[in-house]
Amino acid sequence: MTKKEKILQAAQEQFGEHGYTATTLKMIADHAGVASGLVSHYYGNKDNLFLESGGALIDQMLKVLTAKAAQGKNGLDALAIFVQAYFDFTTANRTTFPTLLRSSPFSDEYPNLDRTHIAEKFKRLIIQIEEYLRQGIEDGSIRDVPLSATPFLIYGHIVGAVRTKFLTPFEVQNLFREACQFIVRSVAKD
Repeated sequence: MTKKEKILQAAQEQFGEHGYTATTLKMIADHAGVASGLVSHYYGNKDNLFLESGGALIDQMLKVLTAKAAQGKNGLDALAIFVQAYFDFTTANRTTFPTLLRSSPFSDEYPNLDRTHIAEKFKRLIIQIEEYLRQGIEDGSIRDVPLSATPFLIYGHIVGAVRTKFLTPFEVQNLFREACQFIVRSVAKD
């Protein structure tokens, strides 16, 4: 792993654990085992590093999710695989994934941050969901749903389940499995 990659990994872990406000560039440098100036050299400032941390996680996640969903036999199956893979990704990346929760356009942490660039990356997740819905409508596995709103509703449900799991004291048995099944039942043709 290069020093730049170590910094990014450390940033994801520190932002995930402490949030934007409480995380300092020095904390990130110390966690990465590099000189403080190297963090600024590679990423400029804390805002850039924060957004880059979240953006890199989205890129990684999309690659994993779409590869798994490609195995679906129809649109509904691909959607179910995508949603379950999203939940699996959050669990497998438990120390870094909270950075996405904090840097997303759905977050109110540090509201003055310009999230335009990262919002475009999050939109790719929503577009992917829309594609599975469209495929399912065409192949008959998904009922006719409004494609302008349904992808956002599904993504909102995913985000809500993840935020419940990561950011609340509630211990809901099988939350991710139930959330996935709820989403599938809500759009399934039968």
